[in-house]
Amino acid sequence: MVAIGGGHGLAALLEGLKDYARTSEAAPAAVDLTAIVTVTDDGGSSGRLRREFDVLPPGDIRNCLVALSEDAALLGRLFQYRFQAGRGLKGHSFGNLFLTALTQIMGNFPDAVKVSAEVLKIAGRIYPATAARVVLEATLADGSKVVGETRISRSRQRIRRIRLIPRHAPPLAAALAALQEADVITLGPGSLFTSVIPNLLVDGIAAAIRGSAGVKAYFVNLMWQPGETTEFRASDHIRAVHQHAGGKFLDYAVVNLRPILPAVRKRYARQEALPVENDVDTIFKMGIKVVAGNLAQHTDKVRHDPAAAAAVAIKLAQEGRRRRNGQL
Repeated sequence: MVAIGGGHGLAALLEGLKDYARTSEAAPAAVDLTAIVTVTDDGGSSGRLRREFDVLPPGDIRNCLVALSEDAALLGRLFQYRFQAGRGLKGHSFGNLFLTALTQIMGNFPDAVKVSAEVLKIAGRIYPATAARVVLEATLADGSKVVGETRISRSRQRIRRIRLIPRHAPPLAAALAALQEADVITLGPGSLFTSVIPNLLVDGIAAAIRGSAGVKAYFVNLMWQPGETTEFRASDHIRAVHQHAGGKFLDYAVVNLRPILPAVRKRYARQEALPVENDVDTIFKMGIKVVAGNLAQHTDKVRHDPAAAAAVAIKLAQEGRRRRNGQL
């Protein structure tokens, strides 16, 4: 299995998949799991470390490491610990500092991630989408351009297109190999233009996905992201993915059926965020199948339920394995 994305959405899916990626009575045949994670964050602790040490932003990688860690309780809490005071320390998470220090010691970010994965004994492998220092550039509906993930996320105009600067960023060979061997490749959940699509802009990633014999599935977001995907229906998300990937490759759209609690929905509405409309008929007309289920958690924040999302991904992986073995 290869899961592509970034932010809290990808971490939630990985958290659910962790149990399947370990051999146990419940899962005697462990899933081979790989995450490919975006590296375009330029805000908060990650942005500060990026500017001060010229390293790749560690935040999204850190979240995925914690999600897959063997001891999520203790080491997870340590890696997610955020300093509340201290000159130069305030706002930084321990995990971000750890990854930055390891990058300086190992000489490159991918090796730092690999060593961190060994320390945390994670259930799988994590690769940055590229080892190149890249930033995002968005072309908005009025033709203007905005540079930087943070500024793009704050924009209130519809995004027409996203690009990487520099335009050509090399992928990791190990990531391409994982895509080639995958029974299922998932994209999302997560911010469409700043967590999911940036991975597809790295040279060779979209082509490797398209060339894979595995099932390709997109986990549709639960809510609009104000500015970034305001008024986007599920089909609009899929259309944007295909536009940036250079053509259609998705087999499935995974959508949520569970209603958002009224009180939570009202609070999100005050922030100009509403549930994404699952326009299933339009998706079918695009030649894409739909998997629907109760995927939303009933908490104060609208998030995908890790166990429910993982269960869907596992079923799709089983289909992909049968397809690769010529049984479909």
